[in-house]
Amino acid sequence: MSEDSPSLLFVNQHYAPDLASTAQHLTDLAEHLAEEGFEVHVLCSQIHYVAGEMDVPAEEVRNGVHVHRVPTTTFGRDSWLGRLTDYASFFLQVLWRLLTRRRYDHVVSLTTPPLLPVAAALAWAVRGQSYGIWSMDLHPDAEEAVGMIEPDGLIARVLHGLNDWGYRRADFVVDLGPYMKCRIENKDVPSKRLHTIPVWNKKEEVYPVGPDENPLMEKVDLGEKFVVMYSGNAGLGHRFDEVMGAMAHFDDHSDIHFLFVGNGPRKDEILEFAESRDLSNFDYLSYFPREQIKYSLSLADVHLLTLRDSFAGIAVPGKLYGILAAGRPVLMVGPKSSDSAATIQRHEVGRVVDPHRNGQKTPTGRVVDVIRTLYENPERRRRMGQRGREVFLDRFEQEECCEQWAALLRDENTAPTHAAANGKARPARAMATEG
Repeated sequence: MSEDSPSLLFVNQHYAPDLASTAQHLTDLAEHLAEEGFEVHVLCSQIHYVAGEMDVPAEEVRNGVHVHRVPTTTFGRDSWLGRLTDYASFFLQVLWRLLTRRRYDHVVSLTTPPLLPVAAALAWAVRGQSYGIWSMDLHPDAEEAVGMIEPDGLIARVLHGLNDWGYRRADFVVDLGPYMKCRIENKDVPSKRLHTIPVWNKKEEVYPVGPDENPLMEKVDLGEKFVVMYSGNAGLGHRFDEVMGAMAHFDDHSDIHFLFVGNGPRKDEILEFAESRDLSNFDYLSYFPREQIKYSLSLADVHLLTLRDSFAGIAVPGKLYGILAAGRPVLMVGPKSSDSAATIQRHEVGRVVDPHRNGQKTPTGRVVDVIRTLYENPERRRRMGQRGREVFLDRFEQEECCEQWAALLRDENTAPTHAAANGKARPARAMATEG
């Protein structure tokens, strides 16, 4: 690494070996940039995404990336109070380090916890630290969308004010799609500072695996069944009423089985629904290790992706790209005016059922019809899955997306910074260690 290598600090609550989606994508990007010659540092916590502390060192160099982990509270995600406490303890540690430790050519803030970019903005205001934002989702927009805070209430206005201030002062913002970009532009962020780079999967990590080659087939014991899978976080931004209705409808169909894999705040609701109706066509499994994801996703004949209407442009479910990589069709239940739906429809890799679009049948009835149609047409499924794999390799593969990041950061390193334009000092060239 030369003395002229740009120095970067990524800030996010989670990092490898944690399995949170943001941890996995940040790990992929950080290691890619390290291989490209950047001096890469990550500031994260020592806690697991779900709960508890990881047995990991506070400081280490991991695959060329300098990882700095700070101790925080470890209440986990079982309660809002515990989650907010974990968020606050990490935020304060980040703010202290950004204000008192070394400066970098760029700090890149993710959005876990919410309002984390505000810490970077404060470091910009106090000491001219240049920063960008990787907008994985939008806050407090998400909290308004699930009813945690009242839209246009005092709390919402304060949080929007802080968040928008942080976004407007960033040197660059990376969004995940055109609908998210539009929301960020509405915060008065100049369009020239906005860059769309989707999240990704790795072609060698997720790819189609046939049933005869899949070691998980025997473990899940689903035989020759047609598997409708939901894989990943069952979060508050997702919708499941129509999916659960379809589960109940197909309960007497011996060939169609619904398989959920993962966790999330709505998991108990789904389990209670299945138990209350004594469904025989349903299983809910824990997350598989990352090295088994290609086998897990290949268990499905069709994958489910769901999104609440209010989350269009706020969140872009990354699970879509794993589905495409696995060469399986996708059934989305959610708004057609969203980034995920636009990708599915543009490339004809699945079907979208928008519950709020008028139709002769109920939304559940339309979901049932799509599942039945895909069940009865294996050749159609095969073509959709094949197109999905081709689209993935062309647009959503790790090397392609991470190289877009590298090009952006090289450009940002040579461009005048927003801090310099406002009369603040450019960060001094980094020292060798965090200190």
